[in-house]
Amino acid sequence: MSPKDVSSDGRRGTGLWTPGRIAVAVLVALVIVFICVNTQKVTIRVIVPEVTMPLWLALLAMFLIGLVCGGYLFRRKGK
Repeated sequence: MSPKDVSSDGRRGTGLWTPGRIAVAVLVALVIVFICVNTQKVTIRVIVPEVTMPLWLALLAMFLIGLVCGGYLFRRKGK
């Protein structure tokens, strides 16, 4: 038996709902709920100026920045 031979059918992690995608969907749902329940106004220091804005807007901005950074760092490279 060669090292590449495996006993499974090789279908683990294929299709629309992989375990990783389910975990990401659950995390995104939790982030959306967390953002929606934090609606009070807050003062945020952005390097030098202070900005007063709804907390949900600041959380949404940080979530989107995280998505962009994660997408950039973990994008798949073409051959």
